Amino acid sequence: MPTLRSTLNALAANLASDIVDVIRSSSLEELLGERGGQPGRAPARPPKSMSNGVAKQSRATRSGRLPRRSAEEIAAALDQIVGLVSKHKDGLRAEEIRVKLGMQAKEMPRLLKEGLATKKLKARGQKRATTYTAA
Repeated sequence: MPTLRSTLNALAANLASDIVDVIRSSSLEELLGERGGQPGRAPARPPKSMSNGVAKQSRATRSGRLPRRSAEEIAAALDQIVGLVSKHKDGLRAEEIRVKLGMQAKEMPRLLKEGLATKKLKARGQKRATTYTAA
């Protein structure tokens, strides 16, 4: 009486031999036509900026490094932050400042650090609970 294991092994061996027979009986053109390429070459992939043949807009504005900013641009952004924070007597968290001014999260640490170093801002609290007020 055959066991389950022996039955499965026999089926697997038959399947493998049937697949090899089908491949051997196929022509090279037929095999390459399925893959869509030439012998010895991998199929061409679209560039990373393309999906389904349609070019996507660059995501450089959302990810990656920020463009280099001049000292004047940093000072202007810091002045915006100080102006916004001075309107709220209890202060604002960095996340609230970022949302209200429409900035990216990675812009904030440099600006807040600069504001604290130049004593234009005061910080109270720790980590995400830190609130910034005008000095």
